[in-house]
Order: sequence, then C-alpha cells, then structure tokens
Amino acid sequence: MLMDRLTEMEAFATVVDQGGFTDAAKKMGISKSAVSKHVSSLEARLGARLLNRTTRRVSPTEIGLAYYDRARRVLNDAGEADALVTSMQSAPSGLLRISVATDFGVNHLSPVLGEFLGEFPDITVNMVLNNRYVELISEGFDMAVRIGELEDSTLRARKLTETTKKMVASPSYFQKFGRPMKIDDLNEHKLLHYSNQANNAVWKLTAPSGEKRQVRTAGWLTVNDGQSLLNAAISGLGIAYLPSFLYADAMEQGLIEEAIPGLPEETQGVYAVYPPGRFTQPKVRAFIDFLVNSFADKGPEKW
Repeated sequence: MLMDRLTEMEAFATVVDQGGFTDAAKKMGISKSAVSKHVSSLEARLGARLLNRTTRRVSPTEIGLAYYDRARRVLNDAGEADALVTSMQSAPSGLLRISVATDFGVNHLSPVLGEFLGEFPDITVNMVLNNRYVELISEGFDMAVRIGELEDSTLRARKLTETTKKMVASPSYFQKFGRPMKIDDLNEHKLLHYSNQANNAVWKLTAPSGEKRQVRTAGWLTVNDGQSLLNAAISGLGIAYLPSFLYADAMEQGLIEEAIPGLPEETQGVYAVYPPGRFTQPKVRAFIDFLVNSFADKGPEKW
C-alpha cells in the first residue's frame, strides 16, 4: 500500500539523515525495532541493499544514496501537499508585499486599504509605490497592480477595471492659447510630459480616421508624477495626457476640459498580476478578490 511505502521511505531517509537507527527512532517517535523493520521491508521489496550496517555506524550504499535523493524529494512534496491543504483552509494571513504605480496607489489603493485590513486582520501589507517595472519574484513581491499592456506573459493576471487616457487642460489655458482642433495643432501648444517613461516625450494617439499617430513635441514642463501634471494642467500651464483615474474628478468639477474631443478613446486595462503556479496563496487571492469588488463600479470615466 502507498502509506506503507511512504512510511518505509520515511524510515530509511530518517536513518540516513540521523546516521543510525536509534536516533531515527527518536526522531520518528517509534521504536528502534519498528524502524529496522520498515527499512528491511523496503530493501526486500526493492530487492537491493540500501544501507551498510556496521557496529559503529550506518551509511547508505551507492544505490541507497541514489534512492535517498529521490525519496527525500517525494517526502518533501508530500509534506508540502499537506501544508498546502492546511493553508488553503486557514484564514488568509501573513505579510503581503504589493507593488503599484504611484498615481494609482495614492489615489485608489490607499483609500481602500483600511477596509481590507479590517476585513483580514491577520494580513499585514507592505505597499511599495514606484513607477518602474519591478520583477515580482526576484524582488520579493507577492503581486502588483499594473496599468496598460502587460509586458510579462509569464505572470498570471486578473483584470480589475479599465481607464481611459485623454489630453486635458484648463479652460483658462484654452482662453489664452486657443484650442487644438486636430493632432497636428499640438505642435503649437505647451505640453506637459511624464518623465518616468522611456518614451516620455512621445504621445501615442489615434486620429478620427483610426490612424495611429505619435506626437513628439518637447514638453514645457516634465515631471515624474501624474498628480503634479494634473495640478499643472488645472493651473493653466499646458495640456497633459492623463488616465481617467487621475482626471475624472477635476473634469467633473469643470477644472479641466478635453483638448480634442473628437478623438477615439484610448482605453487601458488595470490588472492585478501575480507569479504563476497552480496554487495562489490565500492572502493574495483575498486581496485580488477584494480589489475586484472595490473597483466593480469603476470604469473608463467613472472614478
């Protein structure tokens, strides 16, 4: 039977680990004769001698050493399988490390974290706000929230919601400098750029015809923070190209307006991404489910 085979394996591996039958018996909490019986039974079943027995010490034979490596792997897997079931049945707990873009983290994750921690008191959160692409596994993150096209196809992803991008400026800016009527008119305007992207001076836009266009006009102001760009746009300093999760409230209040209203919408997905594997840790699953629920009523223009 499988259980007998696992017990035999465990007895043999423990004898090798402990260097003898007496210490192995103490480790397993059974008698020395029981350990000896399990190992003898294993050797008889395999038809091979796995241990060299002398009065002073016990050591594995060459075959025994090869068998030990595989047996230890099987026993470790069995132990992990047991631990997996235990963790899946237990309440989500432990340290959850999250990476998120600064703008989204400050404006939309920070406000809901209190509710999440209240719901799951055994989870502690370490949220790292930055605008660079982090390597989840090598940098020790459990998950990240990413916006736009997903570059790393090896990660698992769950869509939380969507956001749109629009060029926006204040009514006072349009009164002073006029309103661009088409994409080419942007060359004559003061643009506010995002400095933390590799292509920070390039805006990718879609013309009414559906043609993809790139605007490479130098920025009048360049900053590595979306909220600061929004503030600059509200102040009348120029036109900013921003996601709706940043500009929605200001637009609703009439503080900014869309620069060229006739352009097709640029929509981006907002995703929770996490390392691959058949098992998702309870703390990660709990947080992603919470985010999906929190952003259920959000959308391209509803922030």
